Amino acid sequence: MSKRKFTARAGFTLAELAVTTVVAAIVIFGIGAMLVDSQRGWQVMYSRINSDVMNDSYVARKAFDAVIRKASKEKFLLDSAGGWLEVYYYAGSDSTVVDRYARFYVADSRLNIEYGKLNPRETLIVQTVCANVSSCVFKVSGCSAQMLLILDNGSQAITVVSSAVMHNQ
Repeated sequence: MSKRKFTARAGFTLAELAVTTVVAAIVIFGIGAMLVDSQRGWQVMYSRINSDVMNDSYVARKAFDAVIRKASKEKFLLDSAGGWLEVYYYAGSDSTVVDRYARFYVADSRLNIEYGKLNPRETLIVQTVCANVSSCVFKVSGCSAQMLLILDNGSQAITVVSSAVMHNQ
């Protein structure tokens, strides 16, 4: 009679395979959850940066700065509650007197600029700068004008503070 010897075969046992599979599944699910969370965070930041409120804030700041910088520091009109601001400027580089005006005001949740002639007083154009305005207050100190603008589209709100110096005499 011959006796057979059982020798250990090279390979993994069922328990080792089960433990390895569980560890690999935990690692894969962890990496997947991290990727999903990163993607969600990226989408939230992208939508915030490219929202209409953010774009409106850039446009409002640029428009306010451009108009105030060319305004005359000699004269301006400001509503007692700060609801509107009217500044005066020269029509062109060859003008000898201040003959134009720009008036910032809010109507129907929109920030508008009304441009016009002074003598005789005539409105030339009304430009809507931005929408989604929930509040806007203007202030003037010396020859500096400030706009405190709150934009809100229902899902995102932003506060814009813009200040500029009236440069012209």
